[in-house]
Amino acid sequence: MKRKVILLCLLVLPLTLYIYFSMVKHNSLYLPTITENVAEAPAGKTLDGKPVVLEGKISIVGFLGRDIRKKKETLFNINQKINNKYKDFTDFQIVMIAADGAQDEVKQVAAELKTMADISNWKFIFAQPEATRAFYSSLKVREPLDADLSTYNIFIVDKALSLRGRKGKNKETGKEEYKDSYNSFSAAELHNEMTDDVKIVLREYRLALRKNDTLKGVKRKI
Repeated sequence: MKRKVILLCLLVLPLTLYIYFSMVKHNSLYLPTITENVAEAPAGKTLDGKPVVLEGKISIVGFLGRDIRKKKETLFNINQKINNKYKDFTDFQIVMIAADGAQDEVKQVAAELKTMADISNWKFIFAQPEATRAFYSSLKVREPLDADLSTYNIFIVDKALSLRGRKGKNKETGKEEYKDSYNSFSAAELHNEMTDDVKIVLREYRLALRKNDTLKGVKRKI
């Protein structure tokens, strides 16, 4: 009996410690919330005429402003490093907010993106300046929008309309870090940091869904 208890402890203790340290370290099981109650996507025209909704989706949000060609390289980076990895998740979308009047430029860039990957989960909103500024303000991030209502930074907004990012100690360096956005001009940052962080958020929801399904199964048995 004593031997069984010892063997059980040897099996359970490492697992318990792993779960504990995974929960308290950044980039393990949970990505910190930076801002709660982010506003819904701004109203505006879209390429397909359908409204874009953030709630209930894991969204990558970007701001293209008026000069779409200036952001062309960053869109290719996002497509290559983020969209190609997560495009098959039905609850994942990429939302780009541009100035009303930039429709033709966006159509041209979207046509180029289509030759590289499925971009059916890309959503483009053509919003008025006031609506764009109000939505950006609700993110409560450190860097302001540029004068043309654009930024190279992109953001992770979860299903509950919370901005997600990094804060606390980095598990690798041990240093305090804070990240409310990701630089889309840097393919390395998207590849090394954002892909991991998006994966964490997606995994959170998968684990929550699996847990709910298990609980429902238990209730049905009872």
